[in-house]
Amino acid sequence: MRTYPYRFYVALDGNGINGFEGMAGVCLFLFDPSDNAYAYKVQYFDGAAAGHATTVNPGRTVGFLGNAGQHLLFYDAATLDEVDRVSTLQFEVNDTTLRGSTHLVWLDDTEFITAVGDYFYRFDLNRLGKGERLGPHLLKLPHAMKRTASGRYIVYGGMDSPVTGEAREVGIYDLGTGEARRVELPATCWHLAVHPTEDLFYPVSFRVAPQEGRDWKDWAIGFAKEYAFEIDAESGHVLRHWAVGRETPAHLNSDITISDRELIFCNGASQTIVCVDLASFAEWRFIDEKPSLRKQAKVARQVSNQAYDALARGSMFTSSHHFLSALRASRFTVLDSIYATMLSGDQSLLFTANRGMNHITIYDYPSNRMRLRVKMPELHEYVPSLPRLADPRLGFHHSHLVSP
Repeated sequence: MRTYPYRFYVALDGNGINGFEGMAGVCLFLFDPSDNAYAYKVQYFDGAAAGHATTVNPGRTVGFLGNAGQHLLFYDAATLDEVDRVSTLQFEVNDTTLRGSTHLVWLDDTEFITAVGDYFYRFDLNRLGKGERLGPHLLKLPHAMKRTASGRYIVYGGMDSPVTGEAREVGIYDLGTGEARRVELPATCWHLAVHPTEDLFYPVSFRVAPQEGRDWKDWAIGFAKEYAFEIDAESGHVLRHWAVGRETPAHLNSDITISDRELIFCNGASQTIVCVDLASFAEWRFIDEKPSLRKQAKVARQVSNQAYDALARGSMFTSSHHFLSALRASRFTVLDSIYATMLSGDQSLLFTANRGMNHITIYDYPSNRMRLRVKMPELHEYVPSLPRLADPRLGFHHSHLVSP
């Protein structure tokens, strides 16, 4: 049987605009750059919902499917078969269905830390039902989590909460003292990356607006300036920041990764991958995946479903400004875009997954030349009960890359 040096895992939430209400699955994409050979497997999990992010333990044997469905769900990293799951509702009661253990940080092959309710918990894969409460995380709704280069700090972004409102905050958890700190920012940041050698981290703004001025669950895309921050984890101070005008195609970021030279993040609304120069923290470039009108016409089911779901989230009569802002942010496409972006360990390949177009693309880095694009199968192959005209997207979201 052929082996592949790269394993690209992408969390799946099925079709539709709102991943927090969708299905829960994983796509494993295998790749060999010597001849561009590839293979893939897709697995959805019964009785689980709102698949969001995935990661694999250091030993590369077990994967975690983070979700907003209040499960801790683990799968075999080679076969995608389910290994175990547990309901987090036995530990903490939620104040909103958006709250879930969407991300975690591995401590070793079996132990990890994740957020449950208002607290951090330590778990062991061998005793999933015996989670240990560590302490409060201090954020409204914690989201993406990473461990800094020294291993001492867990840093995490925060979502706006349907219950407590706008976030504009990130958190720092000191594994040495067991204490958390809240860092206030001018904009909400769901996602972040960490510096490869220093205890620095990089949150990127995620600008949304509440429907009817109060609904932070069915939010609308914010057409506003965007930020990236460089923060020292030890002091909690912002050292530098990058800001761009609202016309810059950098709206609704998802995966954030980093090279020796650039901060790299994909943007689900704007159809781009933005690369910010680390030396100046000012210059930037981008990969553009905006589909032409001809390409959009070929994915009419996705476009029509996107339009329907957008109208179902808010009234055209009272929230017309939200629809107009979303059109500007998406550069007048009615389709979401790249949600997965990961850089290989040797910084030669950039793996991406485009939710709206339902394809996986690999770029050579740093040239950003396209090496391979693979159109992925329709959701109907895995959910035969779907009507023929249903949205066929698999539902790509956050990803994890295992490099040689």
